[in-house]
Amino acid sequence: MKRLVLASVALLALVVAGGIGYFIAPRSVPSGAQSAALQSSGKQILYWYDPMKPEQHFDHAGLSPMGMQMVPKYADGGRDETQDVVRVSSAQVQNLGMRTAQVKIGRLSDSVNVPGTVAWDPQLAVTVSARTNVTIEKLYVRAPFAPVKTGQPLAEILAPQWSAAAAEYFALGDAKSTEGRALQASARARLRALGMDDATIRGLRARSGTITLRAPIDGVVGQLDVKQGQQVGEGMPIMTINGLDKVWVEAAIPQAQAGGIGAGTPIAATFSALPDETFHGEVEALLPEVDPATRTRRARIVLANPQHKFAPGMFADVHIETAANATHPLIPDEAIIADGVDTRVIEAFGDGQFKAVRVKTGRSADGMTEILDGLSGGERIVTSGQFLIDSEASLSGALERLNAKAPTAATGAH
Repeated sequence: MKRLVLASVALLALVVAGGIGYFIAPRSVPSGAQSAALQSSGKQILYWYDPMKPEQHFDHAGLSPMGMQMVPKYADGGRDETQDVVRVSSAQVQNLGMRTAQVKIGRLSDSVNVPGTVAWDPQLAVTVSARTNVTIEKLYVRAPFAPVKTGQPLAEILAPQWSAAAAEYFALGDAKSTEGRALQASARARLRALGMDDATIRGLRARSGTITLRAPIDGVVGQLDVKQGQQVGEGMPIMTINGLDKVWVEAAIPQAQAGGIGAGTPIAATFSALPDETFHGEVEALLPEVDPATRTRRARIVLANPQHKFAPGMFADVHIETAANATHPLIPDEAIIADGVDTRVIEAFGDGQFKAVRVKTGRSADGMTEILDGLSGGERIVTSGQFLIDSEASLSGALERLNAKAPTAATGAH
């Protein structure tokens, strides 16, 4: 009986030792692939650590107390590159509905299509003002947007200072002698000094004591500042006439598409109010200001308007041909992960292996974005489900190691 008891105790001790060894082995013995990689690297390992708790150091490979695969810390400050790869089972890949796309080398579309709005060209505007104290005796144009022609009467004004000079000028109108003509020239010079132009002088009506103001150009009265009977002080505007032979079209260009657009860039514009017609012009200036709300820059476009078809406020569809740009790796917009600090994509290697790659982005157009740094072309990247893989990479410490490798964020103009 005593021998039977001793045998049972010995057997129980062997079972307990075997169980302890079974649970300890995964934590103290590296996996076969990991051991092979370490042996081939020939690097000295200082310690092992959990990426989620790097302050805890261990003298063996395996799983950390949190259940994470531990990472070696090398004496030369290097790291195991294989640790950056995130592994996802084929079942998870299928459940996520994950899609990938190949990075292609190409050139983004060299054209930009944006909406525009017609506005007056202020360079053609002329202001009719009171050059002395006057009273508006009669106003021929009484409403804004009234069309006028060059020489058309705009208003009858009573200007005492002008009337005296005009009376002197007309009194010498029939002078025949050399002295009389010289005095008439002096009176005319006085009128010009008071601010009268040749058109106003020709329209003077001395007998009634009023002076007729006439339209200096063809156009539309864009702003009317006075009413009939009103007294107007020297220098005050009476009305503004806008020329019609040219108009501006103002278009908002997305910041990422503004490259290659500048003064002289050709454009084509179409209007829903003028179907089956295309109008050609050019960019006069790309204004040096970015709208902080929309991240767009305004392009000032000049269109000839000889038949006066355009009116301020009309909407236009503007097609702009930009200068040719260099070729770059191109990826779909939805593949980009941007968190305000970093910009990255998820590269797929096959067999459920993925890796976060930092990129620098460039211009965007037609749903594609240029990659200026980080990809060279030919790689496969994840376009759907990448955020879940990115989250897994964060949990495994791959993103922390990515940031440790290049702490400066490589964000682009996306």
